[in-house]
Amino acid sequence: MSLTRRIVSSAKCGEVGAIASKSELHRALIAASLCEGQTEILFRGLSEDILATVSSLSALGTEIQMTPGGCTVRYAQKPERATLDVGESGSTLRFLLPVAAAMGVDATFLGRGRLGKRPIAPLALQLEEHGAKIVGSELPLRVGAGLRAGRFELSGNISSQFVTGLLLAMPLLKGEASLALTTPLESAAYVDVTRSVLSAFGVTFDVGEREYRLVPGSAYRSPGCYTVEGDWSNAAFHLVSGAIGGDVSVSGLSEESLQADRAVLDALRLAGVAPRLENRTVRVTAPERLSAFDFDVSGCPDLFPILCVLAAACEGESHLFGGARLRYKESDRIASTEAMLRALGASAFATEDGMTVLGGRRLSGGVIDGAGDHRIVMAGAVARSLCGGDVIICGADAVSKSYPAFFDDFASLKGESYEI
Repeated sequence: MSLTRRIVSSAKCGEVGAIASKSELHRALIAASLCEGQTEILFRGLSEDILATVSSLSALGTEIQMTPGGCTVRYAQKPERATLDVGESGSTLRFLLPVAAAMGVDATFLGRGRLGKRPIAPLALQLEEHGAKIVGSELPLRVGAGLRAGRFELSGNISSQFVTGLLLAMPLLKGEASLALTTPLESAAYVDVTRSVLSAFGVTFDVGEREYRLVPGSAYRSPGCYTVEGDWSNAAFHLVSGAIGGDVSVSGLSEESLQADRAVLDALRLAGVAPRLENRTVRVTAPERLSAFDFDVSGCPDLFPILCVLAAACEGESHLFGGARLRYKESDRIASTEAMLRALGASAFATEDGMTVLGGRRLSGGVIDGAGDHRIVMAGAVARSLCGGDVIICGADAVSKSYPAFFDDFASLKGESYEI
């Protein structure tokens, strides 16, 4: 049963620790599962998406034991056949589809929600062209063994997750392997995170213009212990909360992070906020005035809903663009963000690839449909700072997908809410 939550007041001040980067943790778990021996992975916070990867790796023969500070990962024995339930995790599906094929496992993938409707055909086609048999065009989807090395080709403007999936699989193949992109890569920072994790696990690529070539001799090797850094994507909600409502700090964030969503700092600065970074802690204090801004989200699409909330707090007309792929997320995230803002009384107008927001005035509050989308729910909770009345979010339990402790951390920052 879906839960509804009434937001009485939004988060205002205090400090909260960042949970582990979901993007990095997915990759580290998969890399560790492909190494001989045992790897200790240190991180804070689990989510439904991460548990989907843990469950799927277990089905592929990996032993994963949770510990107080993270988990230990040890590859045990490859099965001939496996059934992987990836839930609603696009990363789990798109990363493990080529990995299972490269492992030689006859694997069936199950899932739910909108995941089965999200694009997968370009990746499946590349797997088929290199010897893997694909049965089905949407979930449930079956991939057969037989993936061969060679030159893979993908468009760079569909999903960086396709690129990551192939990069994760290539070290398991015999022979030379490379990946060429036929168009410029969007969300390139996510592939940078992939390459960084792979490097820590002994796998490197020569990178040319739109090409990744596996370095001969690269193979998965355990680093023994791997620490996952804090997540900029989920921290962005708290940082914007500070910008529009008070004084908020998030600890455990790396200034040198390769994560795409570190770009929230750029958006805050454009809006007239001056984030302070010291000792892996980011502090954001609301300025006297927030200014309208224009922002390209093509490299950081997950920031879109919360940046639209920030735009609603800014005086003037803001434009967010470059997010056409947001139509295929857990919800049509452009449409659901527009609906969320309008339900609260904001002037927001969806475009083909983004949003125009006329901000700077007090909103009324109201009832939000969470649309089964964790980022809509969290953005709606933060938007309470702009509203004269309460905000009621239907389907607030969607936060479990990426940040189950969101409302606990929200409360620690003096945000008040309760379940209905």
